[in-house]
Amino acid sequence: MAKILMKGNEAVAEAAIRSGCRLYFAYPITPQSELIEYMARMMPKVDGTFIQAESEIAAINMVYGAAGCGKRVMTSSSSPGISLKMEGISYIAGAELPCVIINVQRGGPGLGDIQPAQGDYFQATKGGGHGDYRLIVLAPSSVQEFADMAADAFDLADKYRNPVMILADGMLGQMMEPVEFRPAKSDEEVAEMWKQHKSWCINPNEDGDKKHHHEINSLEIDPLVLEKHVNNLSKKYAEIKKNEIRYEKYELSDDNEILCVAWGTASRVVKSAINELKKEGKSIGLVRPINVWPFPYDEIAKAIGPKVKKIYVFELNTGQMVDDVKIAAAGKVPVEFWGKVGGVVFTPAEIKEKLEAALKE
Repeated sequence: MAKILMKGNEAVAEAAIRSGCRLYFAYPITPQSELIEYMARMMPKVDGTFIQAESEIAAINMVYGAAGCGKRVMTSSSSPGISLKMEGISYIAGAELPCVIINVQRGGPGLGDIQPAQGDYFQATKGGGHGDYRLIVLAPSSVQEFADMAADAFDLADKYRNPVMILADGMLGQMMEPVEFRPAKSDEEVAEMWKQHKSWCINPNEDGDKKHHHEINSLEIDPLVLEKHVNNLSKKYAEIKKNEIRYEKYELSDDNEILCVAWGTASRVVKSAINELKKEGKSIGLVRPINVWPFPYDEIAKAIGPKVKKIYVFELNTGQMVDDVKIAAAGKVPVEFWGKVGGVVFTPAEIKEKLEAALKE
């Protein structure tokens, strides 16, 4: 299939539809508005359902209901809108329902601005809602990867009966790049996917004398019952951590003097700086977490080569991934951070300057 030039927001929407998403509920907010506009235009063409909810809170509770029916369902928003969805996300995780949530991050806190930022890392990876729950969190760095992750996100959500978040940002949502889409699922394939959830989801009683009633609930009044449920969730999250680590290695070698760690679009800027320094004979490597939860602790630890004297973390925030990188480093080498906030994006020249200074220390 030929590549198509598309905005990130539109590409992930198209990819979601091709992946079998037939239910989408959201509320407009910049810089992800093109996503909701695309879904409004295209969902009726695949016999899908699009609803612009009256609020982000309404949208996430519509997702709760649709997910309880075992359907592939998605919502999207941007930073403050995701904050409003957090109670519903906790309910969905507690009820063990599969869904996909897209966050096209903007500057914050508060209403902030509509420029790209990475200030929602804590919210996404540490549980922005209440209780002991986890989201699988994917962090794309290109429009192609953004689109590819739509299919991956739905598959992971179904596999683990767990909400999956794609943590993008305003730059990626607005950026235009060539995209090659995976083949679209047929109506028969979409119908077949529902059958894997039939044992637990709400559906018509079709078993004759063996009529069933499936209860979708995240409320347990008996503390012993809730304890068992939360412990079972914890076991599931342990399986996710065991099976779903994803990361990229870039220019890693035993000659690396500095190891960089960056995620999402920030990693692309870091790569450009590394490429410039490589031309000057400098050896710097990068580990890019593709899943920011589960986080690739062991993989970062293994990337600390014999000559590495420092790990440098670059993010578009005040240093939210730094603690995870420090856990991975386990005190072997110092970990330093530099970032930009407020929707300001650092340049390759600025990153190169920081790395050159670190090489001279």
